[in-house]
Amino acid sequence: MGKRYASDPKDSEIKNIKSFYEIKDKKISSNKRKGELLHAYGFITPTVLILGTFALFSVIYSLYISFTRVNLLGDVSYEFVGLNNYINLLNDERIWTAFKNTFNYVIVVVPTQTFIALVLAYVLNQKLKARNLIRTVLFLPTLTSSAVLTMIFMFLFSVNGPINQFLLSSRIMREAINFLGDPDFSLKVIMVMNIWSTVPFFMTIYLAGLQDIPDALYEAASIDGANAIQKFFRITIPNIAPVTVFVVLQGIIGCFQMFDQAYIFSNGSGGPQNSTLTVALTMYQYAFKTNGTMGYAASIAVVLAVVIFIVSMIARKLQKEEI
Repeated sequence: MGKRYASDPKDSEIKNIKSFYEIKDKKISSNKRKGELLHAYGFITPTVLILGTFALFSVIYSLYISFTRVNLLGDVSYEFVGLNNYINLLNDERIWTAFKNTFNYVIVVVPTQTFIALVLAYVLNQKLKARNLIRTVLFLPTLTSSAVLTMIFMFLFSVNGPINQFLLSSRIMREAINFLGDPDFSLKVIMVMNIWSTVPFFMTIYLAGLQDIPDALYEAASIDGANAIQKFFRITIPNIAPVTVFVVLQGIIGCFQMFDQAYIFSNGSGGPQNSTLTVALTMYQYAFKTNGTMGYAASIAVVLAVVIFIVSMIARKLQKEEI
């Protein structure tokens, strides 16, 4: 009595009701998910359109015109020339000079600014008096425009500027040095300026990374008798390795794209004697100063992008191996 079998009508009715609600819940969940996806696509569509128009389309168009002889400043015309632009690039002495200057610039500036930024961040991360004020003062160069900084340094290193006056008054030099007009010094002045202006930004990034390192690691090292230098190399550097990779990559990309300082410093010529000629400045000269070489300038841009990518990947791999 009262025993139910699998074929009981009440059991079938209960299963049908459960199936109905399960299907209903699935439909509601599916509709909710579709609504969330529509909202998400609605939010990202403007960004995708902007990036597609001004970034992706620009890259594809630059790659296309690098194989053509194009004039975009007057009557627009395209003439397909194949690999001629790239072949001419290999035989262009100005391009080789520009790449040489740029590589020298990268080799000096990137390691120097990275090391100084790390040391300053490490010092300012300690419990110092008025460290917030010191951080603010050191960060000020980053807030100044590149053009203004270039003009300031051109004044500082001019023949009658404060640097020469100091060297003469302290009898380090007998004669004033023409830093701006001497090919042996002109690029070095830009290096000093760039290091001085970029170190505060990378210092701030390092500060953020240092604050994520647990204090317990330093306390344990102190108990074991480690000094400040051992803590720095055994604890600090390994724990901020990802931050260092980011700083180095950003430094490499920024240095390879250096344009405005060299343009203002040399009035767009890359002088004296092409000593401040960079790849980006050469690209600008061919694109806007010479008629009919826009495609050639685009080929320089493509080669520069490839070089930046290769150098960045090498730097990233070396950083990982060190980690």
